[in-house]
Amino acid sequence: MARRLTKRRLHGFNNLTKTLSFNIYDVNYALTPSQRQSYIEYIVEAYNAKRLTHILNEVANIIGATILNIAHQDYEPHGSSVTMMIAEQPAALDVPNTEAPGPLPDAVVAHLDKSHITAHTYPESHPRNGISSFRADIDVSTCGRISPLRALNCLIHSFESDIVTLDYRVRGFTRDVKGRKYFIDHKINSIQNFLSNDTLRMYQTIDANVYQENIFHTKMIINEMELDNYLFGIDEAELSGQERERIRTNLKHEMLEIFYGRNIPKS
Repeated sequence: MARRLTKRRLHGFNNLTKTLSFNIYDVNYALTPSQRQSYIEYIVEAYNAKRLTHILNEVANIIGATILNIAHQDYEPHGSSVTMMIAEQPAALDVPNTEAPGPLPDAVVAHLDKSHITAHTYPESHPRNGISSFRADIDVSTCGRISPLRALNCLIHSFESDIVTLDYRVRGFTRDVKGRKYFIDHKINSIQNFLSNDTLRMYQTIDANVYQENIFHTKMIINEMELDNYLFGIDEAELSGQERERIRTNLKHEMLEIFYGRNIPKS
């Protein structure tokens, strides 16, 4: 079990590196060329480099980082990337480093941190089965006391996510004034403990953790599906009952393949 360093005197700077890799998938149905084009246009508008930069600015605020440099790019035909270099700043408040949910997008917490934040998007569409999907990869890497897990709730609520894959890793070590090494400086049993109850109720979740290596992994898949939220260029009311069921089956099958990371034969 990890030992907490809240009241321990460290020798120099806290050298632990904490990295959160956050992947979300948004799955939709767009069968015709015009429907697929509508979906791509929506994704390009909703998650362009400007919007991603705004989201990463919120993340930087939550972990208390000073932004040194931002590089962003929208790609042709679609997709965007943002890289943000961040630096340490003096701590204004004693931010809790506990195993508890971090703030939502409308709340900001200040503390010191440094390293980088990156975001990349990957829209794609399949011309035969009507499935279109969007993936966003975000990495938050920090040095010092605060964990990037503080930004997790903000990130999840900033995207429309059907599947979420979370990886958290603590690397390196830091020393106290007596020379004793510490390979983690905060309590963590599961990434799920950093998620709000509202978020957890929305998803089915599973963990795969390697505690002795300070590696934590959580996967999440949406529980409920309102078909109208997954259609582009057509309303659910325009579909027959058979068509609705077929589309739901295809969407769920796509989500399960992404969730489990393998191709699943259709029954």
